[in-house]
Amino acid sequence: MSEGIMSKAATMEIPISSNGVSGTLNEDESLEQDLQQVMVSGPNLNETSIVSGGYGGSTEGIIPTGSMKGSMSQQSSHASLTSEELSRGVAVEKFDLMKKWGINTYKCTKQLISERFGRGSRTVDLELETQIELLRDTKRKYEGVLLLARALTSHFYSLVQTQRALGDAFSDLSQKSPELQEEFGYNAETQKLLCKNGETLLGAINFFVSSINTLINKTMEDTLMTVKQYETARLEFDAYRADLEELSLGPRDAATLCRIEIAQQNFQIHRNKYEKLRGDVTIKLRFLQENKVKVMHKQLLLFHNAISSYFAGNQQQLEASLQQFNIKLSSAASDKPSWLEEQ
Repeated sequence: MSEGIMSKAATMEIPISSNGVSGTLNEDESLEQDLQQVMVSGPNLNETSIVSGGYGGSTEGIIPTGSMKGSMSQQSSHASLTSEELSRGVAVEKFDLMKKWGINTYKCTKQLISERFGRGSRTVDLELETQIELLRDTKRKYEGVLLLARALTSHFYSLVQTQRALGDAFSDLSQKSPELQEEFGYNAETQKLLCKNGETLLGAINFFVSSINTLINKTMEDTLMTVKQYETARLEFDAYRADLEELSLGPRDAATLCRIEIAQQNFQIHRNKYEKLRGDVTIKLRFLQENKVKVMHKQLLLFHNAISSYFAGNQQQLEASLQQFNIKLSSAASDKPSWLEEQ
């Protein structure tokens, strides 16, 4: 770097005569000026020259580069300036976002602590709060039903597999025990028939479980996500409301009036957001209630008919229940031949 600077100083500041004698400019002062210029703004290509004959050569060996690289230097400088401005703009934008986030977090935390300790007031919509709490309680109870239905599916699947194995064992013994062939045959047919009906019932129960799971973890969860956004907006609204009330009780000098105006604008923004989300929650709760009644009416009817038909031994009614709700059994169960086809 020092050699480059010295070369730059030699070609830029020290005039070279035809006989190689330097001018009267002091070399120390020239070098100091060049160092200062490099530290501040860097080298300037418009002021450099390429010496072809070496240091002390004739003037005929000096090739000026200003005319050849002037436009390129200007474009590079403009691109560098644009890049710096863009980076500075991004940094300022991120800083403003962090600043706003920090202020908002501080206000909301302060409001939340005040509410927890009973020192701050909060906006309450009694009717909406009651509906939200009812939804959460309903979701917990439906989750209990879903857990029990899954347990029933697991246990009943094990029962069906046991019946299938028992039917195969009876069928094998029927062929190998001539003296008990008829008795083993009856039991083998009974177990295989129960197994077939059990697979049909499992199809109905699985459909019931799938529908309840969708209702809980998609439909209800989507509404509760909107509820969480509403509760956050309510907290922000109360935080900025409390901030505006606190400023309004203070002195009314010029600085305070400016802060009150800004606080009023922020309060109005969060008020609009709160009211919009409150309307969204009200609409979603109404639609959820209608959808829940429709889904559960269908699923409870299916569950009742399938269970009743299975334990009553009514195979035709059990299959009709699945056809009524357009339920198809899995390919593994439908592809397996029935016990009648095996005989």
